[in-house]
Amino acid sequence: MTAEFLLEVTDLGKSYGHHTVLKNVSFALRRGERIALIGPSGSGKSTCLRAINYLDPPTAGDILLEGRRIGRRKNGRRMSDLELAPQRAEIGMVFQHFHLWPHLSVRANVALQPQKVRGVSRVEASRLAEEMLAKVHLAPKVDEVPQRLSGGQQQRVAIARALAQKPKLLLFDEPTSALDPELVGEVLTVIKELAGEGRAMVLVTHEIAFAREVADRILFMDDGRIVEQGPAKDLLDHPQSPRLKQFLASLSQRGQRDG
Repeated sequence: MTAEFLLEVTDLGKSYGHHTVLKNVSFALRRGERIALIGPSGSGKSTCLRAINYLDPPTAGDILLEGRRIGRRKNGRRMSDLELAPQRAEIGMVFQHFHLWPHLSVRANVALQPQKVRGVSRVEASRLAEEMLAKVHLAPKVDEVPQRLSGGQQQRVAIARALAQKPKLLLFDEPTSALDPELVGEVLTVIKELAGEGRAMVLVTHEIAFAREVADRILFMDDGRIVEQGPAKDLLDHPQSPRLKQFLASLSQRGQRDG
């Protein structure tokens, strides 16, 4: 691994019994680069994302963050959750669903992460929470409780929570899929702004136009494998594999029906 790479994934595999979900997935992410994973449902995109920070530990392969092996000791044995905690702190993840604490204020939801993960004081965590909530355009909502927010606002709180742990890498697992269509734009706008800051991210999305705009590279997955990858616009405008051509054609037809 060279210094230019923040993340390197090599021959990643994941099986549940006899069912194999990921098959020799390999890719590398440069510092400040954005990669989008696209593909049909069940292709392994979300499993790949969850395997990177060992929320769903892989059954094969290696994951390196800044040259350090994630999830495994030097002897190859899997780390405990306690041993994994410092590594997971370097990787912020935003899920499809918000997973906010309903009894805590927005500020407290965001402040909890740096207190638990980074060990910062309550005062410093509160200040950091306010800073991150302002970054996602929710400064007026710091004292609200989650159920009084829209779905888009709750997802922006979840993004602020991930940012508050000051990660080196951001993972987004279909962050707009649980939102009503009119709320999607506000979340995508925040992600675009974060991308504009040069933050490294891997994004699983079904928003192809958004992937074209934000991602430096796109990886197309099908049946647990990376079938095709390349610069975002090149891959989407000039797909090479029959499977990607078929996938993009199906999206186009669906868009025409919806329109």
